[in-house]
Amino acid sequence: MVKFSEFTFPPSDGQHVCYAYLWQPGQEKPRGVVQIVHGVAEHMGRYDRFARFLTEHGWAVCGEDHLGHGRTGAQDGTFGYFGPKDGWDLVTRDVRQLRLLVGERFPGIPYFLLGHSMGSFLTRTYLCRYPGTVDGAILSGTGQESAAVVGAGKAIAALICKLRGPDTVSPLVNALSLGAYNKQFRPNRTSADWISRDEQVVDAYLRDPWCTFMPTVGLFRDMLGGLQYIASGRALSQMDPDTPVYLFSGEQDPVGSCGKGVGRVYGYFKKHGTKDLTLKLYPGGRHEMLNELNREEVYEDVLSWLNGHI
Repeated sequence: MVKFSEFTFPPSDGQHVCYAYLWQPGQEKPRGVVQIVHGVAEHMGRYDRFARFLTEHGWAVCGEDHLGHGRTGAQDGTFGYFGPKDGWDLVTRDVRQLRLLVGERFPGIPYFLLGHSMGSFLTRTYLCRYPGTVDGAILSGTGQESAAVVGAGKAIAALICKLRGPDTVSPLVNALSLGAYNKQFRPNRTSADWISRDEQVVDAYLRDPWCTFMPTVGLFRDMLGGLQYIASGRALSQMDPDTPVYLFSGEQDPVGSCGKGVGRVYGYFKKHGTKDLTLKLYPGGRHEMLNELNREEVYEDVLSWLNGHI
């Protein structure tokens, strides 16, 4: 039996209410907690199936809709926008706030972060800023472009922020980033073929009004700044090398440069001393391995890793 509940907490921007969700076993004490950190242009509702799988195996699962996403963004319709400045810091602090709140609810049991896509970048930021405060981290669909590409993208987004405001939506910036991911899957059936080989998943994504918005230039500026931070030696040297890390991705995931970017991230952790480090690439898989055709295999692999680290 899965017990599901919703709650709110005040986010770091001091202006909105942050919506959070908790899945937990009915009566038994959870084996541990998995906090999911979702990606850009999506929301925690998309993780219900995976969360229920983990809960049915004794784990509690939680997560919050980031600023500008899901129910948190729906309050005033400001989708795809973190804030006028310091957005990356605000959302990272919200991840930390939820970790503290749920940790107080379930004291003394293992606590893990699982970040997908942009959420994996936030999770990597968390590991640098709050070392030793979780028992492990799982990175789904992560990656890292070259410093030159990230720097150029941030410069373009920052310039448009200055000229038009950070809440501006730029088709150019979107085309250069998220819009470019579909190219390797031509001829395209839809604009989101890159997320999964499962056509039902893709179609549901495109029907979801909380997934189809275009992120603002302010969000791109903030996220690219976050990518610069988590590739810096200064940040990486702050991580706790005793925190286990599991990376998994599809071999055809454009966010991870078809495995190359994921390998680059693996190298960062290796270079800076992470002692327990695992990488798995799934042949043929695209961006959302938790929503891929072989998702049952992926679920079991995640569960096995979690059970092996408590």
